[in-house]
Amino acid sequence: MSDLLRIEDLHVEVDGNEILRGVTLGVGEGEVHALMGPNGSGKSTLANTLLGNPAYQITGGRIVFKGEDITHIPTSDRAARGMFLGFQHPAEISGVSVLNFLRQAMAVRKGINDFSVLEVRLKLIDWTKRLGMDQRFTERYLNEGFSGGEKKRNELLQMALMEPDLAVLDETDSGLDIDALRVVANGIEEIRKERAQLAILLITHYQRILSYLTPDRVHILLDGRVVQSGGPELAQTLDEQGFDAFRERVA
Repeated sequence: MSDLLRIEDLHVEVDGNEILRGVTLGVGEGEVHALMGPNGSGKSTLANTLLGNPAYQITGGRIVFKGEDITHIPTSDRAARGMFLGFQHPAEISGVSVLNFLRQAMAVRKGINDFSVLEVRLKLIDWTKRLGMDQRFTERYLNEGFSGGEKKRNELLQMALMEPDLAVLDETDSGLDIDALRVVANGIEEIRKERAQLAILLITHYQRILSYLTPDRVHILLDGRVVQSGGPELAQTLDEQGFDAFRERVA
């Protein structure tokens, strides 16, 4: 089976500095892949590049999604094709309710000019219940005054309603205590029950979320390169030995 997402020898610069130096990896339909690396290794650069952030300049390689080269297409077109990015630090948008934001996002994803408020409300009632969220949450302004855990659960709510084929989750576990982490991991699994074909690229520098969400593959990113890939046991080895052990192996 061919990969849903294929990253081929990707080189990326930011402000003239090369951050990614030839990243290659593939994610198959329905698979969970963990991309692990320390701060400054290029993890968030890869996430932003996958979703087409214009501040990240691709100088070599390509990104193939569902058999199509999407290396140079706009962010909105990637979202419409079924890509989703969960941000490490979701933006606050005053004056825009979660409900209205999701209504517009779903319209882009489905290629429909407008979604009825009733249709979105019905979906929200279902998913807020399944994710253990208060339904009044959807009337609040997007991420305004949200706790870290609320922001991450709101990202899960977006992912559930937009029904992507690929979710790139950039440090979803960042800033969460153990209880919030468990809730987020359970939320991801709940969405996967509904969409078994959903592929996930989970970007993190901690092993702890992988105690709740077992990956099919683990990739270690150091200095802009994937230096090793393996099964879920690789995350345990990393937890025991640290990133420096892998630097020594590729030195």
